[in-house]
Amino acid sequence: MIAPLLAAVDIGGTKTAVALVRAGAVLARTRAATPARDGAAAVLDRAAALVRSLGGEPVAVGVGAPGLVDPTTGLLTAATSSISDWSRVDVPGGLRDRLGLPGVVLNDVQAFTLGEAVHGAGRGLPTVIGVAVGTGIGGGVHAAGTLLTGRSGAAGHLGHLPVPQAAGLPCPCGATGHVEAVAAGPAVAARYAERAGGPVDLPEVVRRARAGDDTARAVLADAGAALGTALAGLANVLDPDRIVIGGGAAVPELLAAAAPAFAVACMPVLGAVPLVPAALGADAALVGAAEAALRTLGRTAADR
Repeated sequence: MIAPLLAAVDIGGTKTAVALVRAGAVLARTRAATPARDGAAAVLDRAAALVRSLGGEPVAVGVGAPGLVDPTTGLLTAATSSISDWSRVDVPGGLRDRLGLPGVVLNDVQAFTLGEAVHGAGRGLPTVIGVAVGTGIGGGVHAAGTLLTGRSGAAGHLGHLPVPQAAGLPCPCGATGHVEAVAAGPAVAARYAERAGGPVDLPEVVRRARAGDDTARAVLADAGAALGTALAGLANVLDPDRIVIGGGAAVPELLAAAAPAFAVACMPVLGAVPLVPAALGADAALVGAAEAALRTLGRTAADR
């Protein structure tokens, strides 16, 4: 039996990527700028147009989107400010109206986690934690064949785990002391600028570290150690088979610094929990969104 063809959409604040996916394999893809300042309707119009441009006959559409998804209503909550009028949006309903396809939406990092857990670096393993390091630090948990969402859709939100390395530092969420305050891209860039002077972004910090800049190396090492400490706390609770880390240019440096801090803070009984780089690259969220659409189709068929 041939696996169904699915449309997948990964909506970001600057770009929207779309793919046709079958059995975890991306068959075609395209992308365009997200009309973020024009509001939700324009964003969904763009996503639908991109899906149509790929042709084929997908049977459902899965979407990874910034913000949390209310498990009860399916509406976006805690939505990103980078897209105007994005809160309380019915993304699957909007795309159903535009494309005539059933669909599902999930948080973009939860989509990344689902893709990596089922078809990527965590394939075949019972419990996988996904981590994406970028403008923030997001995460997800896939256990016993299920992506955990939690009561409010925030399960796996590991960027807001407290770590001693971030003590007293303000987090974008409004609290202090969270790992995102020291290990997310803007935090790393800001700490480097404080020590070295001049505004930079995370890719430039990474470039300088690889060119031998000791300050850049130290800032990335501090960020990685904080991330490793946070992940150890999560591992102590969930006892995962593997932790998959993705999200950008700094992943190799962060992994190298996270591993020893993780080992120190983990309970010895857990043994060596592998921290590994993501395997699907930029396709992870698309593959995960398609997997979510497939699971929604399965539940719908079972309910009939």
